[in-house]
Amino acid sequence: MSTDLPGLPAASIEKWLQATLPDLLDGGPWHAELISGGLSNITYRLHLPHATVILRRPPLGQVLPSAHDMKREYRIQTALAGTGVPVPRTLALCTDPDVLGCPFYVMAEVPGQVMRTADDTAGLTPETRSALAAGLVRTLADLHGVDPSSAGLADFGRPQGYCARQIVRWGEQWQRSHTRELPDMGVLLNRLSDHVPTHSEASIVHGDYRLDNTIVDMTESPRIAGVLDWELSTLGDPLADLGMTLTYWHDHGDTDRELIPVAVGVTTQRGFPTSPEVAEEYAALTGRDLSLLPFYLAFSSMKLAVIFEGVHARYLRGQTVSEGYEGAGAAVPILVAKALRELRALARA
Repeated sequence: MSTDLPGLPAASIEKWLQATLPDLLDGGPWHAELISGGLSNITYRLHLPHATVILRRPPLGQVLPSAHDMKREYRIQTALAGTGVPVPRTLALCTDPDVLGCPFYVMAEVPGQVMRTADDTAGLTPETRSALAAGLVRTLADLHGVDPSSAGLADFGRPQGYCARQIVRWGEQWQRSHTRELPDMGVLLNRLSDHVPTHSEASIVHGDYRLDNTIVDMTESPRIAGVLDWELSTLGDPLADLGMTLTYWHDHGDTDRELIPVAVGVTTQRGFPTSPEVAEEYAALTGRDLSLLPFYLAFSSMKLAVIFEGVHARYLRGQTVSEGYEGAGAAVPILVAKALRELRALARA
């Protein structure tokens, strides 16, 4: 039996595995390791006698309402399995609170590499970096091209009024999780509400699409082998996904981006396109009008600021289970200021 990890009592999981996935456990020895657990849901790798699988559960402690919904994450990955969008194969969902005290699910492990740090991409050639970025953008475009009804996801969200509702929702999340007063956040939320696009398209949206939320197969040419972390997925405005990808993108020389503690420096090396070039590639693949892109960049910075404030609150309570998030709180005012700059640029356009 494995030893206990934070949020993963070994005896409870072993009993559940024996009942639910007996062919993988078969009574043999097994152990678990923590993969990540600061910014979003907690992810573990379970080394079982007959397979290695991945388990996902919500963060420790109190979580925000409607956040970290394991059932939605499991549902969309299951639905997308036949669409051509690369997702890990789902194996089992548990909603019994007696096992972990929260819902969780298990999925197959996808072979490949997650590009989390600058060291992960430093050894790649410029040509490989360029191909990797192109694959990331192409996969996003493919996701946005999936018909929700054909995938069984017609009721997965309400795309009409998506951005307006999201601004209200994330404002409420801020009120529940903020640890200090930040008047500019109120200013930002009001200005975002004033600039919501009057017309937008609808698609499946990932909600947190970035390079380090994918698994890359490097056996031949780089290929996105799996898209991970679907906890914020819904039906909504596809440009909100693009905005989030660009907000995470680290252009060379962007010193503010260095203070956002996710994938720092991963895309700064030669060969990676700049964030404007990423946007141009997406527009070329989808034909979408990006004239209101500054709104979506501001919207994404606001959302990320609220997420980091929640991480900061959990860090202060000692409820983060991996390292590297002690700087999450410092990123919040930087993101708010960045969002306000984007809205000023939109007003001048």
